[in-house]
Amino acid sequence: MVMAAGCSMSKVKDITVTSVDFKYITPTSSRSLDAVLLLGIDNPAGTFSVSDLTGTVKYGDRPLVNVSGGEILLEKKSEKIYEYPCSASLVEGVSLLSLLPLMAQGNPDKLTADIKLHVATKRGLGTDLVFNDLSISKLASR
Repeated sequence: MVMAAGCSMSKVKDITVTSVDFKYITPTSSRSLDAVLLLGIDNPAGTFSVSDLTGTVKYGDRPLVNVSGGEILLEKKSEKIYEYPCSASLVEGVSLLSLLPLMAQGNPDKLTADIKLHVATKRGLGTDLVFNDLSISKLASR
């Protein structure tokens, strides 16, 4: 059983995000919002759950927004769009006004994210995955 789960977990690296969009965004305060992302995911592996997502969106080395996400179940050997609930809040010391110049004149290629999430098989065996300096512009252009 452990060997079979290990084989499934090794295919995690073959999972790709094919598109990113928003279903909706709901402001919850002047410093935070809730959203549902529409994630296009190609999963050539078995069934996996993705949970406990936490991360930070940065501009260069400057942290701007902390994000957290819920849980989704990726169907085995499928390519589909999943609804993924998440929340975002401005990092301490960052205001909406301080973001406006970055959005208007900033370089979108400097917008990156550091993300940690947990993936697990149906049997409950799992691991944490960490991604640093993911390009937001490349994800958004898919």
